[in-house]
Amino acid sequence: MSDFPYYLHEKADESRHNESMGLLVAAIGSVFLVGGFLQTIGTMEKLQLFPASISQLWSSPYGFLGFSFTILGIILSLVGLILTVHYASQRSWYGNALKERYRIEEEELRTPKKSQGKQP
Repeated sequence: MSDFPYYLHEKADESRHNESMGLLVAAIGSVFLVGGFLQTIGTMEKLQLFPASISQLWSSPYGFLGFSFTILGIILSLVGLILTVHYASQRSWYGNALKERYRIEEEELRTPKKSQGKQP
């Protein structure tokens, strides 16, 4: 009977670890995003909020590198946030299942068994 609560504890710990890994992926994505923006701004000949064409971004190899870092940063940030929310909801489910299991075990301990009351 005690194997299931142990399993739930382990899965909750695993989900907590995966949630922190998702946050780290999102942090790495934000670093790439900022680095890509800075690289793109530093390599543009004319500073514009929105470049008129993609060829202006790719006028030098460093512009292409900055654009790639920006796209990679956006993707990593989104994936990290999605993973964080997913694993947080999993951890919440495991925690609720563990609470329910403990409640059931506590009710079983509180109710006296009928066979124990009639022993001579």
